Amino acid sequence: MYSQPVYEQPQAPTAYTQPVYGQAPMQQMTQQFGSMGLSSAPIASPPVSLMGVPPFIADLYAPPPPIRLPANASITDSPFANADPSYMCSTVNAMPSSEALLKKSRIPLALVLAPYRTVHDGDNEVPVMTDAVISRCRRCRTYINPFVTFIEGGQRWKCNMCFLLNDVPAAFDFDTQTQQPADRWKRAELNYSCVEFVAPTEYMVRPPQAPAYVFVLDVSYSAVQSGMLATAARTILDALERIPDGEKRTKVAFITVDKSLHFYNLNPELTEPQMLVMSDTDDVYLPQPTHLLVSLSESKAVISALLEKLPEMFKDTLIVNNALGSALQAAYQLVSTHGGKIICLQSTLPNVGTGALKPREDVKLLGTAKETTLLNSASPFYKSFAVDCSRSQVACDMFIFGGQYSDVATLSCLPHYTGGQTYFYPGFNASRSEDAFKFAHEFSELLAEHIGLEAVIRIRASRGLRMSAFHGNFFIRSTDLLALPNVPRNQSYCVEVAIEDDIKTPTVCFQTALLHTTCFGERRIRVITLCLPVTNSMSELYSSVHQQAVVTYLANKGVERALSSKLDDARDAIVNKLIDMVGVYKTHVLGSAQGTLTQLTVPENMKLLPALAFALIKHDALRQTSQIPTDLRSNAMNLLRTMPMQLLMPFIYPNFYSLHNMPPEAGEVSSTGVVFPPTLNLTSEKLEPHGCYLLETGQTLYLLVGRGVVPQLCVDLFDTKSYEGLRAGKITMPVVDTSLNKKVNLLIAKIREMRRGNYYPQLYLIKEDGDPSLRLWFLSHLLEDRTENVMSYQQFLQHIKDKVGSNSYK
Repeated sequence: MYSQPVYEQPQAPTAYTQPVYGQAPMQQMTQQFGSMGLSSAPIASPPVSLMGVPPFIADLYAPPPPIRLPANASITDSPFANADPSYMCSTVNAMPSSEALLKKSRIPLALVLAPYRTVHDGDNEVPVMTDAVISRCRRCRTYINPFVTFIEGGQRWKCNMCFLLNDVPAAFDFDTQTQQPADRWKRAELNYSCVEFVAPTEYMVRPPQAPAYVFVLDVSYSAVQSGMLATAARTILDALERIPDGEKRTKVAFITVDKSLHFYNLNPELTEPQMLVMSDTDDVYLPQPTHLLVSLSESKAVISALLEKLPEMFKDTLIVNNALGSALQAAYQLVSTHGGKIICLQSTLPNVGTGALKPREDVKLLGTAKETTLLNSASPFYKSFAVDCSRSQVACDMFIFGGQYSDVATLSCLPHYTGGQTYFYPGFNASRSEDAFKFAHEFSELLAEHIGLEAVIRIRASRGLRMSAFHGNFFIRSTDLLALPNVPRNQSYCVEVAIEDDIKTPTVCFQTALLHTTCFGERRIRVITLCLPVTNSMSELYSSVHQQAVVTYLANKGVERALSSKLDDARDAIVNKLIDMVGVYKTHVLGSAQGTLTQLTVPENMKLLPALAFALIKHDALRQTSQIPTDLRSNAMNLLRTMPMQLLMPFIYPNFYSLHNMPPEAGEVSSTGVVFPPTLNLTSEKLEPHGCYLLETGQTLYLLVGRGVVPQLCVDLFDTKSYEGLRAGKITMPVVDTSLNKKVNLLIAKIREMRRGNYYPQLYLIKEDGDPSLRLWFLSHLLEDRTENVMSYQQFLQHIKDKVGSNSYK
């Protein structure tokens, strides 16, 4: 038998339900009843000592502190009246009553949003209001929601933001379908925090935009040789039926680019597409006025013919140049009139024409203060072009394939300012099935996404509150209006909040309004409302801290500081914020004087914040090292500031499991889902010579096999006779008719499908005495250990304790 004695069982195995993201209805109901005043009065969170004990990883996905609203804060008793944290949450679940209290607390005040997240099994669908009755405050334009109050016999409603009295529309109590009086208390906008209104014509400046996709495909030597072009063409061909086209309005176009631009006449009356070549890339124009951007449904046959032929057309190319900037300008001319999406697939660094770039990777700068210059854009063209795109409702997605330096920092400007997404495939080679499958999966999922089009986001808040800074992929059109030509599913945004006046009310509200066009031609407004109690107690404020929202804020601020200053400053800012919060808690909640600290203590709800902050400064995006290429670091930064919180947590703090001594129920399906093994702390102390371990970051999966592993495990798990027969590197798990293999394949499959987003984590097999670089890559995720010149977790806690003890927090 391959099973070894169980060396540690830190917790009972549990079904992986991700409680922090997408609450189950019962959990949501419990929280809501607590917020309706049915629970006991707010109680200070008990203090927890951190020194000398490992991080409490069993609670990493525990729900945030409950939102304890006063009785009757909402006008209905719906358990869904307040925002689910997966749509909108705050760094604190109780609002400080004044700017002075917030400043004294040193707690960051911010919102974390994912307003257009996908709905998974078990989630509630977003209610859609189709009767065109949209009641808004005349003064502040807040949408009616569960936290307004009705007066004068229900004839008027008082705005919960600015307190103005507004008339209730006559049609509010009438059902247009049955032509009968209706029960207003059953209206979705009074019962659900997240609702969607079908917008009438006054919310449109033009008819709803039809989806339009322009594919800009690199056909230079590296794109062909790596297999990118062939894989991309096959993926688009296979995904044609998945591209949203319910109204038969979707349009597509193709531009291929090397040193020249190639357009394609896709007239549906043709049996074969016609290529039109433009060799002069300095003065870009469209070679013909029609049939370059065509109806997907009408021209599907000729589009399919083009995709079948594309790889063959360029298979013998020797051209190593690429004029991406000129191709982007041409794509813009195709869709700028009505808006659309430009999808770039780039293998060669753009090196001729507009927006030409030069290789600028300089290993001597890595790990130094000057590394920041490599992490910022090298050319103003890409930002200015992105701003033009945003103005014309054109979004850009970038798929970057790095055989060598790709300048992700510059090319990702396009998605950053247009609401798009960047995908990076370092060392891509389609002859490795793992590379081809990852790209094909992510590309296909992106094409099938039911995105929002020509969107704007505005966040309103109660009197005395103001949105002060915004982080994410969009362009800020005015002081508080975020412009997104394209709203991807599951993209996250972080918004800093300032308190301008003392808050005299018992509650405050935030309301996010997302005005967008669906893929199916309907103009809609998605409205999400969050209500929080107000407190003047420092203890209650600290007991309400949402540690995952705080670390999301710190990730965004860390990336911002790294790009505007230097990486050292980013890490220092994160550590200093943690020191401040722990120090204020010690002084003003526990009542300890300066220098009297014998323990490092935080409230129960913040007990993982030091570990998460520590993981952040050791993350590929921010850590002190000269070993991370700038493309990889830039990509990690892009992910940190766009991932939804549910996906961000393992990306910052990976999940680590032992497979060789799993409990019998692990890897099986129970009534609550797939049962995962107990999570292990991220330290090499957990590694046994005969062990087999799985570590996952949401982006990558690692299987570590110890050199002392018993041969039977190799047979059962990998269908290989011994450890020596295992092949390290990217692998596809074999399918073997054994219990262990079925369990591990089920765990891997569940990890790949359970989180929101298009990402497909690749699997790496790491042998303990195999490729040193692979092993070091794996070990760098064991965050509690000391690595290179970065302290261990316990040393970090001692550093925090020393700093807290020497500072004064008045």
